[in-house]
Amino acid sequence: MSATPLKRTPLYQAHVKAGARMVPFGGWEMPVQYTGIIEEHRTVRGAVGLFDVSHMGEFEIEGPGALAALQRLTSNDVAALPVGQIHYSLLCYPSGTIVDDLTVYRMGDARYLLTVNAGNIDKDWAWVTEQTRDVKDAHWRNASEGTGLIAVQGPKAETLVARLADRDVTRIGYYRFERGSVAEVPAMISRTGYTGEDGFELYAPADRTERLWTALLAAGRDDGAAPIGLGARDTLRLEMKYALYGNDIDETTNALEAGLGWVVKPDKGDFIGREALEKIRAEGVQRKLVGLEMTERAVARHGYPVLKDGRAVGTVTSGSYGPSVDRYIAMAYVETALAGAGTELAVEIRGQAKPARVVKTPFYPSRVKKA
Repeated sequence: MSATPLKRTPLYQAHVKAGARMVPFGGWEMPVQYTGIIEEHRTVRGAVGLFDVSHMGEFEIEGPGALAALQRLTSNDVAALPVGQIHYSLLCYPSGTIVDDLTVYRMGDARYLLTVNAGNIDKDWAWVTEQTRDVKDAHWRNASEGTGLIAVQGPKAETLVARLADRDVTRIGYYRFERGSVAEVPAMISRTGYTGEDGFELYAPADRTERLWTALLAAGRDDGAAPIGLGARDTLRLEMKYALYGNDIDETTNALEAGLGWVVKPDKGDFIGREALEKIRAEGVQRKLVGLEMTERAVARHGYPVLKDGRAVGTVTSGSYGPSVDRYIAMAYVETALAGAGTELAVEIRGQAKPARVVKTPFYPSRVKKA
């Protein structure tokens, strides 16, 4: 039996030419690293890195019924979103568990863009269209295939993008966007990211994405700009305690136990999952997603049991060495009573209980430009 062939982004050939190690990820063939995960991680923290995130999905919705459709579908309050602004949100099942996490862009008075996770594109498309089929005057378009997306992240990201943009990108605030051109490629310039560093995500036509990528690398050469793979993307987001769908959140987890209650706005009115989440909120969560620091050299990986005095009290969802904090760190769901900072626990690694403690997060301070 032949497996389903992996999809490729518009930058696939550029990655191969640069010597990237390619791996399957969410149905896509993606670069996991170029020169090494730690080196690439430090490039982003110290200079500027470029990520190919063209595998992400983009759905457009417009029309007089678009706001009503999104208010029903998503947990955050879309009515509070001005044109030119973005917010983080969730798609929930009626049980309050998570279909996906996403960003919502308000493009115009009655036009919005949703950016969803690569591995969930087909599932999400079926969900949003099915759940809003009775909403009048809300027209959906799946723009994923025609859209390329490059993340430019790091303390020198603003200077690099400013050098090539046709507008003053220093005036674009955090979680805001503008349309313009970068390196003469039409782009939506979004001040967002997944690293904890300042930077932008540049949405461009798929057939112009490689030109934009090449121009950014050339213009940033003196700043130390380099392509960055999924491996460093994972360690960067872990240091920030940013949830990854499929690891830290999924259809078995709810927003409140995952620490995402801040994007659940019950006062806006009804939405899918609202009733269940309000019940969970009233009763209190049974477990919480926390940050763990291993107290010796040991990597706590997804699925490893978390122990207290030999008793299983939770499960690791993500874990790695954190290059910027020089510690072995992890995220895990643990019983609520044990979720306080300073609680001594252990992680079972290859049959041995390795000591760990609950710590405050993020592990590394965010340096996004919020002003």
